[in-house]
Amino acid sequence: MAGHFYKALVEWACDGDYAANAYSRGHIWRFDGGLEVPASASPTVVPLPHSVEAAVDPEEAFVAAISSCHMLWFLDLARRADFNVASYRDHAEGEMSRIARGKMAITKVVLRPEITLIGTQKPDQEWLTAIHEKAHDVCFIANSVKCEIVVEPEPVNLIGP
Repeated sequence: MAGHFYKALVEWACDGDYAANAYSRGHIWRFDGGLEVPASASPTVVPLPHSVEAAVDPEEAFVAAISSCHMLWFLDLARRADFNVASYRDHAEGEMSRIARGKMAITKVVLRPEITLIGTQKPDQEWLTAIHEKAHDVCFIANSVKCEIVVEPEPVNLIGP
């Protein structure tokens, strides 16, 4: 079976004094379908004004990719189990730590999904834990990284049918 391929075009042009390390790290991510996302180094890594606080940084994108993949699998697994998900919101957070002299990495990502179901029956905690574990197990992004990923789901909310 042939693999799937995913592409992104990352473009940067010098704005400032490159030799003096006084240049903007702002750049653009371009995706299929024409989507353009402003990107930059994180201001915690490259101080302002040489980074762009309003842009997405690679570390945020990494955390968002893990959260998004987990959510998509959760939604599919919940649907297959006959639960009707009205909304899903995740306050995901990644922790950057030193892993060796001169080396930093995202060493932990914590997902905190808040789920609202339509219906009158709240699933038990065992079901919720099992579906999150399965979603984590099959998540393409989680299977692609080596940092710890922790899922700490918030209690499920219900809205009437």
